[in-house]
Amino acid sequence: MSLENKITEKKAKIGIVGLGYVGLPLAVEMANVGFDVIGIDLDCGKVDMISKGENYIPDLDGDVIKNLARSGHLKATNDFRIVSDLDVVIICVPTPLNRMREPDTSYVRGSINSISSHLKKGQLLILESTSYPGTTEEIIPPAVKKLDFEVGKDIFVAFSPERVDPGNKKYSIKNTPKVVGGVTKNCTRIASLLYAQIVDQVVSVSSPKTAEMTKLLENIFRCVNIALVNEIMILCDRMDIDVWEVVKAASTKPFGFMPFYPGPGLGGHCIPIDPFYLSWKAKEYNFYTEFIELAGKVNQSMPYYVVDKIMDALNSQGKPLNGSKVLILGVAYKNDINDTRESPALKIIELLGEKEAVVSYYDPYVSEVEVRKSLFYSQPLNEKMLKEKDCVVIITGHSVVDYGLVVKKANLVVDTRNVLNKFKGQNIVRI
Repeated sequence: MSLENKITEKKAKIGIVGLGYVGLPLAVEMANVGFDVIGIDLDCGKVDMISKGENYIPDLDGDVIKNLARSGHLKATNDFRIVSDLDVVIICVPTPLNRMREPDTSYVRGSINSISSHLKKGQLLILESTSYPGTTEEIIPPAVKKLDFEVGKDIFVAFSPERVDPGNKKYSIKNTPKVVGGVTKNCTRIASLLYAQIVDQVVSVSSPKTAEMTKLLENIFRCVNIALVNEIMILCDRMDIDVWEVVKAASTKPFGFMPFYPGPGLGGHCIPIDPFYLSWKAKEYNFYTEFIELAGKVNQSMPYYVVDKIMDALNSQGKPLNGSKVLILGVAYKNDINDTRESPALKIIELLGEKEAVVSYYDPYVSEVEVRKSLFYSQPLNEKMLKEKDCVVIITGHSVVDYGLVVKKANLVVDTRNVLNKFKGQNIVRI
């Protein structure tokens, strides 16, 4: 049976390398439509949970995972030898920045090295991990050619950027269009056929580079516009103008404007990182993405701005930051999820600690976080605790928090998310 027939008849065996926020939802979606899916991850904890039918990502339905595991459609392993039994391998591993803010593709390269000795003719390899344009073709075809396989004939290679938005109730993998770019036309055709089994719309593009650049443009668009509104916020603060009212009023324009909102900084795996992938790669072409780098600089400065606002707020009450008890409300990077990747809350905790503040946090979704090798545990949010704090800082606007209690009992509240827009009080400071 050809690979195309295996795909259309749901007979293709699919492996997902990396069972995180991207890989596990994709594995569940593939298994849901009838494919046999095997997740491959070095994290034995994740492998064990999936094998038992247990869920660790809030967006996913635990009962669905339990049923898929029981039926055998969803399995997990840390043994890469399973690749030899697969028809499709999709790589969904992290692509972070190193300490010099340069792309770290070691997880992608490590995955390719682990699977390459187990590859066979007729397989489809897809990279979903976000990276700079050229990553797919720089890393995968050379590994394949060592096996004497011809890309587009013996084996098929493509890139399809993930578009997972944790916590988004409206858009899922199924109803979010999937961009696909293969190394050859044949690669694009087969990869597009695979995704057509699980998504409503597939958008085929001319190459992996085009697909990789598409992903970067999507996230840099957000990064730049958030940086713009953050700068406007700082100016509005000095001019004594309510930036939230300004954005709300501007949003009434039915054309030529899209609302973006200020905040304490960017979080998540994509938006704070992707601009640096492109600016790094651009230097290879003697091109400097000054506009993009400036946006990144503005957004990276926001935690420092928030700490300055906390200092000013405390000073207005005759208190120094040094020694003050500061409670951070929310350490996840966005509301109603448990993902702390690149969360501005972590940098703010670090900066407050450097200034000798006594820092604690509450987050209903995150039981513990590590900041500069120090472990913090979520504290209970109650009247006694709120009264003990010199300042409460809202970093993440979780919808389950009792903000009425916070405003009523806290001595001072710094709101970085405008979640207290319906509250009034002398103890509220807004950014």
